[in-house]
This record gives sequence, C-alpha cells and structure tokens, in this order.
Amino acid sequence: MAQKRALITGITGQDGSYLAEFLLSKGYSVFGLTRRTSTPNYERIKHIEDQIQLIPGDLLDQQSLTTAVEISKPDEIYNLAAQSFVATSWSQPVLTGEFTALGVTRMLEAMRQLAPKAKFYQASSSEMFGQAEESPQTENTRFHPRSPYGVAKVYGHWITINYRESYDLFAVSGILFNHESPRRGLEFVTRKISHGVARIHLGQVEELVLGNLNARRDWGFAGDYVQAMWKMLQQEKPDDYVIATGENHSVEDFVVEAFRVVGISNWKKYVKSSKEYMRPAEVDFLIGNCTKAKKILEWEPTVSFQQLVKMMVENDIALLKKNSK
Repeated sequence: MAQKRALITGITGQDGSYLAEFLLSKGYSVFGLTRRTSTPNYERIKHIEDQIQLIPGDLLDQQSLTTAVEISKPDEIYNLAAQSFVATSWSQPVLTGEFTALGVTRMLEAMRQLAPKAKFYQASSSEMFGQAEESPQTENTRFHPRSPYGVAKVYGHWITINYRESYDLFAVSGILFNHESPRRGLEFVTRKISHGVARIHLGQVEELVLGNLNARRDWGFAGDYVQAMWKMLQQEKPDDYVIATGENHSVEDFVVEAFRVVGISNWKKYVKSSKEYMRPAEVDFLIGNCTKAKKILEWEPTVSFQQLVKMMVENDIALLKKNSK
C-alpha cells in the first residue's frame, strides 16, 4: 500500500505540530503550509523538521494554495491555520474574516479543482456556540458566536458543509472545545497562567495579571484532540463531531490548580484582575458533549484537567530554568 500523504495548514502551531508528529508515527508523508514571515517560527516543529516538507503559502493567496496541493498531492488535508486568537479578532476583524472564514473557501477550492478525492478536515471551534442556548453543547446546538473570530469560524464551518453537499467532497468539521498543552502560545490564558505561576515560583515576578476569572471552559489536551481529527478522516462517511471532555472549569480553577502544582495555597496574594483583558462580549459558559465522537470514532480524552495543568506548569518551570542558563 502506498504511503499516505497529508497536507497541514498551520503546521507550526500547537495543533499542527502535534498532528504532524502523530501522522509521522502512522507512516504518513507530511507536508506543511507555512507563511513567509521575516522571522519564521518553527520552534514547535524543530524536532521533526527534517521529517516533513514545508511549502510556502498563505490562506490569503489562492494561487499559493493551489500550488501547495499540486506539490503535496494529498490524500488528507487538515486546515488548521487561522487567525486563532479571540482577543485579536476584535482589533483585526477584517483580517480575521479573510483568514479564518474566506481562507477555508480558498483551501476547499484548491482541493475541489486538484484533489477532489482527498479528505478535508476543517478546524471548527466551540467559540461558534458563544452564548449557547443549551448545555452541554452538541453537534445540533444552535450557533450564537460572540466575537469576530467565532463569526468567522461559523462561516468556515458552513462553507465546509456546503462544499460537502454541493460537490460530494469528503469534508468534515471538528467542533473542538478548548485544548491546551505546553506548546500553547503565551497570549492564551491557560499558558499565561502556567508561565506566570512558573515565574512566580522561580522568584522572577511577583504577580500575575488576568482578565475575567469567572469565564468557564471545557479544557482538554491538544495531543488527544489531534487524534480525533485523524479518526474523522478514517470514517466511511464524512460528518461533523464535537470534541470535548464534558467537564467545565473556570479560569480561577485553572489558577488555583496551577499554584497548587508549586505548593502555593494563598494564590490571591499574587493574582490581579484587569479590565484591560476583558472581552467586549464574553462567552461565559462552554461545555461539550462528545457522545457521538465516543460512539462513532471510539475517541476519548486521556488527560485529566489536573494532569493538563501540572504538565503545563512543570514544562514552563523546566523551560524557564533552561533559558536562564
């Protein structure tokens, strides 16, 4: 049997790097789309860079996507690239729409024209539910996004369904709830907490400034979630799935757990809440129901909330110690 080929957009991100590792372990040829920037950020894929082929391209540029599909001749396409930071989507709403919404259409067009037999995965998001009408959220819960990012993701989700129904493409969306790891960017609240607590523990800083401590999320481990993406593309029929832990924790819970890892119980002494980090429209409560994924994909999360926080804090402590040397 010929070696399977996969094209990953957003390969240098958290999910892209875990997915690339996972596909390599399955014997895939892995191709990654990377944007040309003045300082390329290959930190997350440095350890596998010699095993993957990087192709320059950009979700804003149709021709580069067409070329990437031509070069990679993929059996599977994973569209993970996006302007993925919710806070930035408020200051750059148009750019967010170009990347996170229209970028999906451009990728689907490239596939439709050059690789119509390939399988396509779209990274949808729990942020599409926003002000959710029901809890927990399932594949059938109505979308009510509360940020330009969430709105753009809804477009990406529906255009994927549209191409599946209109052109008979194997195209699926994974509605992934928040998933974190030591590779999470420092601008995301979970990594901001783990990194901040690590710095407090090492005596480098004395406080951690956060936004809304009451926002609640369903947090899982990114390494688990990329396996669900792959499983969706191994099915007979294309369909959409919610991927989540079914557990709900507040930002404050994350903070308490992170300080517990370093043996600090009076965390309030170190944490300040600032309006600067509050969103114009907050999503207060998200929790996913992944019954369908458990049943059909036989997928389950393997890392608990406590294990995730511990992994992130310990990794940041090790990283800071290494960097200070």
